[in-house]
Amino acid sequence: MGPRTVGDVMTRQVVYLPAETTVDEAAQAMRSADIGDIVVTDGSALSGILTDHDIVVRSVAEGRDPSQTTVGSITSTGLWMIQQDASPQEAVRLMRERAVRRLLVCDADRQLVGVIALGDLAMHLDPSSVLSDITEAAPNG
Repeated sequence: MGPRTVGDVMTRQVVYLPAETTVDEAAQAMRSADIGDIVVTDGSALSGILTDHDIVVRSVAEGRDPSQTTVGSITSTGLWMIQQDASPQEAVRLMRERAVRRLLVCDADRQLVGVIALGDLAMHLDPSSVLSDITEAAPNG
């Protein structure tokens, strides 16, 4: 039997960093937590989500100095949320509609309780898929 809700599949560990944090500090936080995304804040408000892909495409590939570039300057600002009691299929549909690979997960009071990534869904909805195999594999280095 597959997962019943997004809450069954999501990653509960959410790392928050202020927009003023440098890219190199964010990358180190991702490595330490073994995650591919950071929720970026502006004061007490959520301002975006920074992914490992953002770091590569918007910082490294543009030759920006990671010790001088702030995460706020390269963060994806489109935040899409889904409730933790939604079905995994609803999460897939929303990801497809919005062309995103991650959704913030909230409770009934719209408080952030986790993050769900495309890889999380692949592992739980189709454990025999290639994406699931890649997602579950240990890092190469």
